[in-house]
Amino acid sequence: MNLWHPDTRVVAGGRPPRVPGSPVSPPIVPTSTYQADGPVGYARHGNPSVADVEAVIGDLEGGRALTFSSGMAAAAAILDDLPLGTRVLTGEVTYNGVYQRMGELAQRGIITVQRTDLTADPSDVLASLTGPVDLLWCETPSNPLVEVIDVPALVAALRPVSALRVVVDSTLGGPLRQQPLTWGADVVLHSATKALAGHSDVLLGALIVPAGESGDATWAAISRRRVLSGGMPSPFDAWLTLRGMRTLALRTDRMEQTAQILTARLRADPRVMRVRYPGFGSVLAIEPRTDGAGADALVNALRLWWNATSLGGVESLAERRRRWPDEPAAVPEALIRLSVGIEHPADLWSDLDQALTVAVPR
Repeated sequence: MNLWHPDTRVVAGGRPPRVPGSPVSPPIVPTSTYQADGPVGYARHGNPSVADVEAVIGDLEGGRALTFSSGMAAAAAILDDLPLGTRVLTGEVTYNGVYQRMGELAQRGIITVQRTDLTADPSDVLASLTGPVDLLWCETPSNPLVEVIDVPALVAALRPVSALRVVVDSTLGGPLRQQPLTWGADVVLHSATKALAGHSDVLLGALIVPAGESGDATWAAISRRRVLSGGMPSPFDAWLTLRGMRTLALRTDRMEQTAQILTARLRADPRVMRVRYPGFGSVLAIEPRTDGAGADALVNALRLWWNATSLGGVESLAERRRRWPDEPAAVPEALIRLSVGIEHPADLWSDLDQALTVAVPR
């Protein structure tokens, strides 16, 4: 199967054995316990439906996957297991939940966190360090600023001077566009709630480590943390995620094409001060020429786009991120994150156009 293209593997993976009369799609296995003397004894340790989706995610990333009850549960499996005194280097702005959790751990004296502009030249990042680094936590593209980090260059600059572990949150990039394990990452994080599942009806997270001996110790530690914290996803959510992933390639292509069309129109629009888009993916962010109240008026005027949080679903979403009181102050007050769905691009633009007129009259 590894000889097939990723578009094929995401459809063919995680299927039952081909025997006469077998189902084509895997069943949901809703059980909390198992007959003794088998490979799994209790549902916190494993489930066939969970194993199916892990096989596909791991294959797409070129590693070995473990899934969790949410993206934050996956992140917590790393953060909450950090030894006392761990020195973390991360971006000035990260996903809100991770930002807050790092802050809590730092406040309790468990970790120290240095935030810097990871999009800067790696030599400048190196010069900004206040001491050795134990963990580099990257998002690329970042959420919600949609900034791209040159992870290979950053790793090459930092590893010679630090015994560095690297975690890359690849939720916005996705496994069909980037594979951070090939860049030197030790762990890849996905909020599978987003584009992988793709239908805004699932909470699921995933961590992927390198296959083989190089990833064995990390995989064992993460697996143990999942068992002890109760972070196993439900069989139904795992099954829904795998079903959603069957169309990942089609959705990725359609949403990306539309995002590129909208980006070009928004960059040419005088009502928009800045458009943040890396050239790939389905998420962009805009800064209209207005304040926070004007941005709220814009998203409230939308009729096709939903004024809602999250991203990566088949429906298009628009959200002013600073509506959340604990969003980092470095996020511009009027910044609106746009998650492009699979609707017709002309309809999405028409709705944005009329909403922009409400908030920023020509």
